[in-house]
Amino acid sequence: MSKFQAATQEHLEQLRLEASARFAPMMLHEALLRLSRACGDDSLARFEKAMVDQIEATKDDRADFEAIKEFAIEQLYGWIRDANESPKKKQPLEKIGDRRTSGRSEESQTLEDQLQAGLEDSFPASDPPAVVSTAIPGGAKKLVGTDEVLRKQREKAKEQDRP
Repeated sequence: MSKFQAATQEHLEQLRLEASARFAPMMLHEALLRLSRACGDDSLARFEKAMVDQIEATKDDRADFEAIKEFAIEQLYGWIRDANESPKKKQPLEKIGDRRTSGRSEESQTLEDQLQAGLEDSFPASDPPAVVSTAIPGGAKKLVGTDEVLRKQREKAKEQDRP
């Protein structure tokens, strides 16, 4: 026998209210965090406005209902603030137009030509010649090419072949 079958209708309604009071805020908070990760500020702001409008438009005859609505809006603001402060929140994309220099060409060939001219103008300053020196005493050795080495080897072989 299920624990719900033995409960009265009033007790079931009380359990539903307690479940909503206990878990709905947690679920809403998590949903807002996920919304902030997926969509960012604009979606959170639209959600906040829509929810405040719905809360404000809700009517009830209870004397303390206005206070209940204020508490609900206060909770909503807290959850929205948490979602906005989340480090995982989607950041707005930078508007490329804000970075463009006014009058700058949009043609790729013109941009390529400007880049090439800039590189050519800065070439001597950006790549200075290397200076190489040696700390070995006695001066530099005479560099000998391959032909010279082979000629010396042949001469030496000829001298060894003579009796």
